[in-house]
Formats: sequence, C-alpha cells, structure tokens
Amino acid sequence: MVGAGPGDEGLITVRGWDYLKEAEVIVYDHLANVTLLSRASERAEKIYVGKKEGAHTLPQGEINRLLVKKAEEGKKVVRLKGGDPFIFGRGGEEAEFLSQAGIELEIVPGVTSAVAVPAYAGIPLTHRRITSTLGFITGHQDPAKGGSGIAWEKISTGLGTLVFLMGVKNLPGIVKRLLSHGRSGDTPVAVIRQGTLPEQETVVGSLSSIVAEVEKRELKPPAVIVVGEVVGLRDKLKWFEKKPLLGKRIVVTRARAQAGKLSRKLRAEGAKVIEFPTIKIAPPQSYQGLDEALREIGNYRWIIFTSSNGVEYFMKRLRGKGKDLRHLAPCRIGAIGEGTAKTLSDYGINPDFVPREYSSEGLVKEFPEKDLSGQHILIPRAEVAPPDLPQSLTHRELR
Repeated sequence: MVGAGPGDEGLITVRGWDYLKEAEVIVYDHLANVTLLSRASERAEKIYVGKKEGAHTLPQGEINRLLVKKAEEGKKVVRLKGGDPFIFGRGGEEAEFLSQAGIELEIVPGVTSAVAVPAYAGIPLTHRRITSTLGFITGHQDPAKGGSGIAWEKISTGLGTLVFLMGVKNLPGIVKRLLSHGRSGDTPVAVIRQGTLPEQETVVGSLSSIVAEVEKRELKPPAVIVVGEVVGLRDKLKWFEKKPLLGKRIVVTRARAQAGKLSRKLRAEGAKVIEFPTIKIAPPQSYQGLDEALREIGNYRWIIFTSSNGVEYFMKRLRGKGKDLRHLAPCRIGAIGEGTAKTLSDYGINPDFVPREYSSEGLVKEFPEKDLSGQHILIPRAEVAPPDLPQSLTHRELR
C-alpha cells in the first residue's frame, strides 16, 4: 500500500517509487497522479478505482475484494493511494481487510496533502513565535456516524493551527462551528486548491470573510483549508506560485525515453507538462552503410555527430563489430550542440569542433577546414534526416 503523495509526482517516496516500478498490478485512486503510471512497467495491469463526488468507479467493498483477488493470484500488487494511505483515506480499512484475508502487506507512507499543500502555498503549519500546536481534521465525515465526532469546543481555541481536508463543500459549516465555539472572526484562513500542482490556486481571508471570498473565486474541490495565524506568513514565504511557468500547459513531443530531462526542467518552473511523443528512436532496418564505414574508419578525416542518438547508436555498433575508441584515432570529431558534445564526453571523447550555432548551417559556416576536396567525412545520423548538411559539405566552395 503506497502513498502517492499530494499531487506533484516528485513527492512520492523513493521506496514507493521502487515498488511502483516492480508492480505487476497497480490499483490506483482518483487523487493519485496518473503521470506516475507512465513510469511503471508497461506490462503492469493498471486498474482505476477512483472516487469523486457522484462518480464511484467501485464501491469500497469491491475494491477490498479486488485487492485480495489479485494478491491471491500471486501477483505483486501496489495499491496506489493519494497522499498518505492512513490520513483520511480508506487505507486503514483496506489494510484491515487484507490482514483478515491473510494477505502479506507492507505500508509505504506518503507525503500527506495536509502538510505538503500548505508548504507549497508558503504556510508553515507551526512556527516558534506563533504556535506549537497543530490539528488535522476531516472536512467530510462518514454520514453513517449520525452526528459530528469532532470536539469543536476543544479544537476551536485549543489548537493554534487547524488543517481541514476535503472541506470546501462544508466550508460554511466549518466556519460557523469555529466561530460559535470561540475562534475569532479575524483569524486568518487560506483555502488552497490543487495544491502542489501547476493549477494551484490560493484564496486568503479571515474566518469572517473566507466563505464569501471562496464563493467569489468559485473555488472547487479538491482543496485544503488552513486556519490560524501562520497563514499570515504566506506573504513572505510563498514561492511555488511565483514560478514563471505556473499553470502553463506545455506539450513535449520528444521520444518518451528522452523526454524526462526536459519535462523535469519545465515542471521545476511550474509548468504542466504533457508528454506526447511524436517520434520513436529505433535501429535502422539495415546497418550495411555504417558497417562499411566502420571497416574503412581510418580513411575518414572527420566524423560529425548531429545528435546524442547518433552517438549512442554509433558507439553501440562500433563495439558490436569488435572495435573500440582506438580505431577512431585518425579521425577528427565534430558535434552539433552541447548535448551531443556531452554524450561524446561521456564516452571519453572531447570533440575537436562544436559550432557556436547549434545547427547544420552553423556547422558549415564555422567549419575549421575551408578546403575539403578529397576528404572523406562520415555523418552517422537518422535515415530520415534532411540532406542539407552532407550536400553543403560536398559542394563547399574552395577558398
């Protein structure tokens, strides 16, 4: 049973991440970030059992039985739950059911939204100068209880900071109970929607004004409510909502295996990244041309790499033909772009030439040899690459 964290995929724990990659079956919730599933095994069976208001995929009893069924099939099952499995979720109930069925179980705690969401809004839940007491309260109780199980007369003034989860719909009732049990109407309140995600939105007010502020902004669930003087620190400490790309949707069309680095950089600036590969890097149908070049590698004056992919496939084929870097000694090496140069460096090769302008045009313009007559140049690159680079070098004017 793995806590997926509050939304930001980077907030899953290392142990949770390891189990997710090993899983044969993943049973996941509505609040678990689906981006995590793309990092799991393609062979893993992925079953959505999410619940949101008015739309329950499966009743809780059926979810419990599904977990037992998959485990009894001998599968390695990950129950992926938003936030922490044991904080206002049904994790405790599911764990009880599994235990009673004799299923071996491990709990992997998750980063709860009760802590993470206020942090992303710049609100420390405790502060030595302000308060040392804190309470987590559900904003949506089991209707079967037949009444509130919350001791409002104690928590209203007995705790410095109150954090309510799943409470947007019941915000007017929460405010009314706090005020009627002695909490000051001037107490600062923050309501944070979609916390830790690029869509994060924060509404700040007081107990007396927060209901009207939330209605004015038409704030919808899911949201976390923070009540207490610590909310006043947000003006100094808010950081996530200052990110330059916050809320921007950016589609990354690179091959899936290579999209991760760019996606992480964009997410670090607040963007909502959608990975939508429009290309796939695959071996050529035939290596005949490259194999012929490798047999005569010592006859080439230059080898020019136009991409990291070209470097990777070239080196793999070089080793596959029983050769190594010593066979490249007679050749000078060129690279288009820092990324290509970095990949060469990882193989122990420092390129002789990297143009300042990272393009084929830049390479031709800045190429260090003006007279290429009689020279052999090898360009390992994609079969579908445009012909302009070899043509420009072939027809280069003598100077």
